[in-house]
Amino acid sequence: MATATPITVTGRRKTAIAQLRLQPGTGSIHINGREFVDYFPSLSLQNIILRPLELVNGLRSFDLEIKTTGGGIAGQAGAIRLAIARALIENDAEARPLLKKEGFLTRDPRMKERKKPGQPGARKRFQFSKR
Repeated sequence: MATATPITVTGRRKTAIAQLRLQPGTGSIHINGREFVDYFPSLSLQNIILRPLELVNGLRSFDLEIKTTGGGIAGQAGAIRLAIARALIENDAEARPLLKKEGFLTRDPRMKERKKPGQPGARKRFQFSKR
């Protein structure tokens, strides 16, 4: 049930946000106007991003145009993976059980804890002086 119209989805992890446009194509991936391999030179991060596409045999079936902001490259890779998984489900609902089983549809909610007033950090306290 593949559609010819582009699918637009969003993925998030920590403070990273990825907006993805998926459409049928030849397998080209562009991130912030750069080639996929240039943006993520690390092979481990490339594998994180491509895993949902490998699961549904869609590596050479879709063109991805991605805009990502915030966080570091690892957080951005996680956000892109979530966006790809969500887009694949919109494209073909039968892929949902496979992606869900691998945990690609779960948003990683862990974020940096905010600094509290009267303290130097989120949990750290100023040194206590008894006298």
